[in-house]
Amino acid sequence: MIFSISTLLIAIIVVVLIIFSCSIVPQNYEGLVETLGKYSKTEKAGLIFIIPLIQRVRKVSLALQPLEISKYSIITKDNAEVSTSLTLNYQVTDSFKYFYNNTDSVESMVQLVRGHLRDIIGRMDLNDALGSTSQINAQPADAIGDLTNVYGIRVIRVNVDELLPSKEIQRVMDKQLTADREKTATIAKAEGEARNIELTTKAKNDALVATAKAKAEAIKTQADAEKYRIEQLKAALADAPDDYFKNQSIAAFKDLAKGENNLIVMDKDNLTQLGNIPAVREIWKKQDQD
Repeated sequence: MIFSISTLLIAIIVVVLIIFSCSIVPQNYEGLVETLGKYSKTEKAGLIFIIPLIQRVRKVSLALQPLEISKYSIITKDNAEVSTSLTLNYQVTDSFKYFYNNTDSVESMVQLVRGHLRDIIGRMDLNDALGSTSQINAQPADAIGDLTNVYGIRVIRVNVDELLPSKEIQRVMDKQLTADREKTATIAKAEGEARNIELTTKAKNDALVATAKAKAEAIKTQADAEKYRIEQLKAALADAPDDYFKNQSIAAFKDLAKGENNLIVMDKDNLTQLGNIPAVREIWKKQDQD
């Protein structure tokens, strides 16, 4: 009975030791094996065996990891204060350096990124910094690549999520923006009014020109009609017999004699027609009676 209990206890102890001697390193991890607290080797992903109570395994992820860095202040070249927040992606490239060369490799990396970002933005004016976030994003990752390698970390990407001036500067910028907008609106309104005046003046001038052209055309048409009438009259008179003009003269003198005028101007060739004038006949009668 005692032998059976001892055997059972030994079996349990063996099972426990086997369980504790087995360790699984997940995919995309590395296992740092320590023997009595001292690094001894690095194991890849999979099942590994260690000596229980003497060895232990520290698992380090090699996957790409995002990290958000909280807001902090930066002074630009023109002494403007801006606050920025950013995110970055990093990857452990050397698990030994990452775990043993620094007490907190991630925090050291963050400090490096902040310092380089301060240096980059500190050499830029406020307007340049606010309009160049894409250029700023590309610089920190390149600048700190070799430095973070000391910690066994490689920074893949740095992205500036927010770059905002202080509230006081924002108020000044808002006022300036409002003033610029009002100036632009005033200029646009003045240009619109000037354009309207220009179009109105052009329309009036076009109307005057059109009216003048119409009047000129009407006068020309009237002149052409009068010219045509005169030409037709001249053509008709050119074919008329001599008696026609004499008869016309006599008729004209008769009409003139019927009037109240005392002065009559006649062609010498028509003096023989004076007897047809009533006033002349009366004078002649009086002279005959006397």
